[in-house]
Amino acid sequence: MYSHPFSAAYWRDAAKELKDLRKLTFAALMIAMCNVLSAIPSIPLIGGAKVTWGFLARSICALVCGPVLGLVFGFAEDILSFFITGGGGYPFFPGYTLTTMLGVLIYALFLYRTPITFRRVFAAKLLTNIENVLLGALWMSILSGKAWMVTASASAIKNLIMLPVQTGMLVLLFAALLPAMRRIGLVPREMTTTIKW
Repeated sequence: MYSHPFSAAYWRDAAKELKDLRKLTFAALMIAMCNVLSAIPSIPLIGGAKVTWGFLARSICALVCGPVLGLVFGFAEDILSFFITGGGGYPFFPGYTLTTMLGVLIYALFLYRTPITFRRVFAAKLLTNIENVLLGALWMSILSGKAWMVTASASAIKNLIMLPVQTGMLVLLFAALLPAMRRIGLVPREMTTTIKW
């Protein structure tokens, strides 16, 4: 267990996950889960915001597999999802792959081998939402020619609306899954199964 990712031991443990067959298998299952979750219709909220589901599998993979394997997962998940779904009618653009990889990395830096608290989950979700706004608007301006500020403003409002909803979804998901993941050895035994403030 680590209180922060700023140690050589943390990164050594994270790099070892690339050689762990169970973790590689789990990452592959989470790629499949992302594709299954993308088939579930989103739930519209106010302001054009929508509840989508893929971030749940990405965050669980980050929590279990860490930042190194998480980056590989993010790359593979985005590429495979594009080819499996056909990209939803959009051409492939590597910027979105980078966004997915960075999102998984952020989740992992806050959730891998550390006590899970509401504050950590909120901070991870806040930073991934900020990343989605900044990079999403940049990619949209490159692809469509729309002004970055216009796209970023609309995206910021949607992500702000979604932040408490997504944070709540993650807290409930982790509270439900941590006991089982602890029992089967996917997360350290020291990782608490009670989400604290």
